[in-house]
Amino acid sequence: MVPLPPLPPDSPLAGAQPSGLLRRLGGIAIDWFAALVLARIFLPGVDYGSGTYALATLGIFYVEIVLRTWLTASAFGQRRVGIAVVGADGQRVGLIRLMVRTLMICLVIPALVYDSQGRGLQDILTRSVVVMRRTVPGLTR
Repeated sequence: MVPLPPLPPDSPLAGAQPSGLLRRLGGIAIDWFAALVLARIFLPGVDYGSGTYALATLGIFYVEIVLRTWLTASAFGQRRVGIAVVGADGQRVGLIRLMVRTLMICLVIPALVYDSQGRGLQDILTRSVVVMRRTVPGLTR
């Protein structure tokens, strides 16, 4: 596997290691599975695969990602795989930016477009970066 290029030297996160694609996919898969389980728990009478169930799953996924990332810099799945979302300026990402970022992830297409540093369109537009938690001062596993 080819390592991702480092962040620009003028970035406050210059020493942080960007997250690879496999970790991102693992994190999102864990988060989606958790949303499916929660939808089943909260909507036991709704048929799996129905429009209502799909919309509830997407809503749970959205809320979980936004709130957990806003509070801890990592959603549930991201935390399990050791990655975090931080601002390109090294600060926490604000709630509105996280809401926009997560909406773009839910749309899927922006997440498939990325730059030479491995940042998805949702990260580029919201000025955020996904990094390994252990490489960012102040974030612990």
